[in-house]
Amino acid sequence: MQRPFHISTVLFDLDGLLAAAAGSRRLPRALAKGMVGMLRARGLGMGVVSRHTRKAVLGFLKHRFQMQPADIRPCICLDAPHAGRRRRNPFPAAARSMRTTPQRFMVVSADREMLRLARDAGALAVEWCANATPDLSGPATDYRVADLQQLNRLIRMGVPLPAGKLPNDLLKEFLDEFTFEDPALLINPGVGEDIAAVDVTREEVLVLKSDPITFATDAIGRYAVLVNANDIATAGALPRWLLTTLLFPVGSTPSLILSIVSELRESCRTWGITLCGGHTEITDAVTRPVVCGMMAGSVRKRDLIEKRRMRPGDRVLLTKGAAVEGTAIIARELGSRLRRLGMSAEKIESCRSYLDRISIIPEARQAARCPGTSAMHDVTEGGIATALEELSAAGGCRLRVDLDRIPVFPETRTICRLLGVHPLGLIGSGSLLICCRLKHADRLERDLHRAGVQTTSIGEVSGKGSGVLGFKGGHPVRWRSFEVDEIARLFAREAGRRLVRKRVP
Repeated sequence: MQRPFHISTVLFDLDGLLAAAAGSRRLPRALAKGMVGMLRARGLGMGVVSRHTRKAVLGFLKHRFQMQPADIRPCICLDAPHAGRRRRNPFPAAARSMRTTPQRFMVVSADREMLRLARDAGALAVEWCANATPDLSGPATDYRVADLQQLNRLIRMGVPLPAGKLPNDLLKEFLDEFTFEDPALLINPGVGEDIAAVDVTREEVLVLKSDPITFATDAIGRYAVLVNANDIATAGALPRWLLTTLLFPVGSTPSLILSIVSELRESCRTWGITLCGGHTEITDAVTRPVVCGMMAGSVRKRDLIEKRRMRPGDRVLLTKGAAVEGTAIIARELGSRLRRLGMSAEKIESCRSYLDRISIIPEARQAARCPGTSAMHDVTEGGIATALEELSAAGGCRLRVDLDRIPVFPETRTICRLLGVHPLGLIGSGSLLICCRLKHADRLERDLHRAGVQTTSIGEVSGKGSGVLGFKGGHPVRWRSFEVDEIARLFAREAGRRLVRKRVP
C-alpha cells in the first residue's frame, strides 16, 4: 500500500523528459499544452528542474511552448556535482523559497538519479516510463506512469477534496479493489447502494458491535477492523460483516482516503471479514480522519458466551499485558517527544509494532472452545482497571485481583514513567480477560501458552455483587478508577503544552 500524499506543486524534470522523448516532440509538447491549464484548474503550481540556467530554461519554454515565466514556479537549476561528491539536493531549498515543504512536491522525471534526490527530500517521486506498465518501481520511485492520463489521475489523488460525499468516480474506483466472496452477502456495496443485505437464515444468533476510531491515524483502518472484531470474538462469535462510516477533514486528498480504504480491505481479508458497505464524507465536523465501524458476527445459540455465566470460584485470566494499544498509539503519535525524553529510536519502533498485537481473535477462539470458559471481555478504553470493573458489572459478580500479577511490558513501563501516565488506566486493546471454571483453568492457560499467547492468572470471581477488590503484597488496597482514559488525559496535556509554546514570544 502506498503512502498518502498531499501535493501543491508538480515539478517536471525538463532535461530528463526531453531525453525520454528521444527526439520526438510529442511528449514535451503534450505536457506543455495540457498541464498548465489542468494544474491551474486544480489550484496547483507547476515548476521545472533543469541542469541549464534559469534564463535558458525560461527562454526555451517561451519559444518552444509559448509558456510565460509566470506559469513556471519554481524553476530549479541544478549545480554541477563536485568531483567525488554527490549532487546537492535542490528540493529543500526550493521548498523553503516557496514557504512550503518538499513533501508537497510531486517530481516527474525519467531520470532515476533525479527521482532519488526528490524522494530523499521527502517529495513524491514519479517516474515517466513511456510504453511501460505503470507499477511501483522500487526504492528510487513512488510511482511509474506511462502517459498523461495516468499522470493526471495520480495528480488528482494528491489534490485536497472539498466538503461533501466522496465523488462517485473515486468511490467506484476504490470499491473496485474489493472482491466479495461471501455467499451470505446479497447486496454488494456500490455507487447508489445505500444498504447492505446479508442472509443469516443458517445462524441462530447475530452479534452486533459498533465503535469509532479516532486515535493512531497512521493505522486507523487496521484499528477499526480489530477493535470491532475483538468484541464480537468475546461472545464466542465469528466476526463476519463490517460497515464503516469514514469522515475526513476538508482538504484531505483522495490518496489519504484510498490508503485507509486499502488498509480496511487488507485487515478484513486477514481475518476473513467482509466489508459490506458504509459511507465516506469530507466534512469540517472533524479535524482528522475518523472511522466509525459497525461489525456483525454469527454464532450458534448454544455456543454464545454471556458474562452472566460467571460464578464464584472462576479463575480470572489475562492475555498479554497492560496497555498494548496505548503503547502503540503513544509511540506512533508522540515518538519525537519520547525521543527527546531519552527513549531510544529502537525502543520507540518496538512500541510502534505493538499495533500487531491488538487482535484478541486467536485467543478468544481458543477460549471459546474450552467448556469451562464462562465470560470474556476485551480491554479497551480506560485500561485494565476499567475493564475489570466492566466485567464485574456485566457478570453480576465481585472480583478479587492481585495487582502484582498484572503484566506490564518493560517498554510500556518506560513510556508511562516518562509521560506520567498509569499503565492500568491506559487504553488496552490486545488484552483479553477470561473467566474460567476452576477445573478447566489450568488446561486453558497451558493451551494458550502453547498457542504462543502469554497468559497470566490474576485473580478470581469472589461472589455475587459488583466491584473489584485489589490486593498488593497480599494486602487489600483501594481500587483505582479512571473516569477518563490516561491517553485522553495525556493528549489533552500535550495539546496544552503546544499551545503554551506557540504563545511564548
